[in-house]
Amino acid sequence: MSTKSKQKGTTAEREVVRYLQQWWPTAERRALSGNKDKGDVAGIPGVVVEVKAAQTQLLTKWQKETAAEQANAGARLCMLVVKRPYKPVPVWDAYLPIGQLPVEFQHFPAAGKGHLEWVRVDLFLGAQFLRFLSPPSSPTTAWT
Repeated sequence: MSTKSKQKGTTAEREVVRYLQQWWPTAERRALSGNKDKGDVAGIPGVVVEVKAAQTQLLTKWQKETAAEQANAGARLCMLVVKRPYKPVPVWDAYLPIGQLPVEFQHFPAAGKGHLEWVRVDLFLGAQFLRFLSPPSSPTTAWT
């Protein structure tokens, strides 16, 4: 990976963390952790967040990577965030596995056997789903 693309990724991670801190003040960029990666954002209990800022979209690969990181972290929930060029952070794409959404949202047509099923929303709505699915564990993360 080139220094320039690594810098783009780091910048995107910082922007996502800053945005998520309005609901999870303890959110922060996660330090690299070798071959047992646990996502790009730490400080949101039970949640793995992976952030991508690449010109070429490799969604299937990134979704598998996010699911693997969720398993590595032992987290209940995960979200893949993909930067949308020239768009503000709240409207970047957020992908969530359908299986972790409330049952009312799980009636989307299947794409095929054996595939992970993901739904795409904007980051604002993705954050709201995570807030709904992982109630605050302390007064500092109160629902507002």
